[in-house]
Amino acid sequence: MIVERIIFNVLAFTLFVFMFVKMISKNDTNYIAIIALQALGIAVSFIETVFGQTLWIGIKILTYILSIFLPILILYLDSKNINLIEQMYAIIAKILFHLGNRKKAKQILVDIVTKYPESYKGHKYLAELYEREGGMRRAIDEYVKAIDIQKNDYNSYYKIAELLNGLSQKEQAVTMLNNLLRIKPDYYGASNLLGEILIESQKYKEATNVYLEALKYRPADYELYYNLGIAYTMLNDFPNAESAYKKAAQINHLKYNTDYTLAQIALICDETEKAEKYFTEALYGEEVEPFAYYELAKISIKKGQKDRAIAYLNKAIELMPELKEKLDKEQIFIPIKSYIVIDETKEEPKRKQLGKKEQLVKQHLEETLEIVEKLNNRGDYFRMQKQKNKKSKNIDQKSKEKS
Repeated sequence: MIVERIIFNVLAFTLFVFMFVKMISKNDTNYIAIIALQALGIAVSFIETVFGQTLWIGIKILTYILSIFLPILILYLDSKNINLIEQMYAIIAKILFHLGNRKKAKQILVDIVTKYPESYKGHKYLAELYEREGGMRRAIDEYVKAIDIQKNDYNSYYKIAELLNGLSQKEQAVTMLNNLLRIKPDYYGASNLLGEILIESQKYKEATNVYLEALKYRPADYELYYNLGIAYTMLNDFPNAESAYKKAAQINHLKYNTDYTLAQIALICDETEKAEKYFTEALYGEEVEPFAYYELAKISIKKGQKDRAIAYLNKAIELMPELKEKLDKEQIFIPIKSYIVIDETKEEPKRKQLGKKEQLVKQHLEETLEIVEKLNNRGDYFRMQKQKNKKSKNIDQKSKEKS
């Protein structure tokens, strides 16, 4: 026992001196906590030696951990360029942040990146903190520093693009996302965000290319097929749009706005029976239910089913009273307008709203249908669209050949 105590004290004291010298040479006061724990372990062992008492086994193990194993572990990790103290403080800062003490967490992280400019976790956690606080530009700066330290941090690439998009710097966001997808083509979030930005920028052809590429890695993804359908719709490429929407519906049949869009495309293609089927299926979707009833009323009156048209139209107005303004402009409803019951005292029900993309597509298809219905021959319209798409493809091909 005496030999063991002597060996322990000599080794512990040597490590204590070594850690103290390391703290002085690095001018890093963060080592004080480790040195204090070592001192505690040595003090406990010293008390055992002086009083000749055998300590409880749990306390004895703790003295070995504090005085021997912990400093050895730190020295080993330092040799591998892993700063355990930096890692510990970064974790403490993240815990403080989640506990609501943002000020203290930020101070710790600022201290870390000041003392350790190459601290990946310090910069990453600080970026997340700035982002939560709304300091987007400062967050971008910290994410960039994190990437400089760890090149394969794809999530930080994506975060930068997301923040740039939020700051309306869409071109820079697109550049960042294209770079990310060149490095990691299967990054799903990057494909979705890039496609969304391109659609918002009315670059529908580029958006289709992004979604088609992403589908190579996720061939059964609802969002990719649905967004691909949107891009094709905005290009007036209705056959491909219909194909994409149908695949989306097969994956997730509960997305009734897909059925509603398919119904609109069917109307444009003069496929009334198919449109009626899709509109009926769309009645189960809260976002599109009023519009589906409204369109079914149109189909019914064209078929001469006056009573059914009245029932559908009353239901549409009940669900969405603002459709009354649209009703007043529709000549097709003149024969049944007097049968429409509108309760002015009834409070308008709260409903889920269509998303921005869905509203864009809905409006585009309504405007397209209006144009088509004014033409004497629908075939003329579709021939015109095919020629337009063919011309666009030829331009793209020539551009690729030049490059």
